[in-house]
Amino acid sequence: MTETKSTAVEPMRFRPRQSVEQVEEGFDLAPKFDADGLIPVVTSDAGSGEMLMHGYMNDEALRRTIETREAHYYSRSRQTLWHKGATSGLVQRVVEMRIDDDQDSVWLRVDVAGGASCHVGYRSCFYRSVPLGPIGTGAPPRLQFEETEKVFDPEVVYGDAPNPTKL
Repeated sequence: MTETKSTAVEPMRFRPRQSVEQVEEGFDLAPKFDADGLIPVVTSDAGSGEMLMHGYMNDEALRRTIETREAHYYSRSRQTLWHKGATSGLVQRVVEMRIDDDQDSVWLRVDVAGGASCHVGYRSCFYRSVPLGPIGTGAPPRLQFEETEKVFDPEVVYGDAPNPTKL
């Protein structure tokens, strides 16, 4: 009887955090997830540098992003792993991933299929600006739209999928 070896690949594991020197100056990827098991991620366009979105990753999302070279996040509103573009086709292909000095924040530089990253239909999730300077009246500032044209129609792309924005 011949013995067959398993071809299952063991999932990637991150290094345990052992010292400040290891974390700040070493070669080990030892991410620090918060109390909810998440690490914040900022995502920008690899070509223009434009900020596209901010999100979070859990351990699995970070591993899948590294392994597939496509952005995966953890949706706090839906409480689930989320492969960016799986529904919309607006996949974020990771060109570069960086981690900050104390390994508690990730920066992705991506190319976006379809040219948009925002579920509302704009290119960037940061499509409005906040006016700066004295307000005077005590009323909150009125947001200004910096992007006025949507790249896609969310109703066409997402159909009746639930909106991830929660009040």
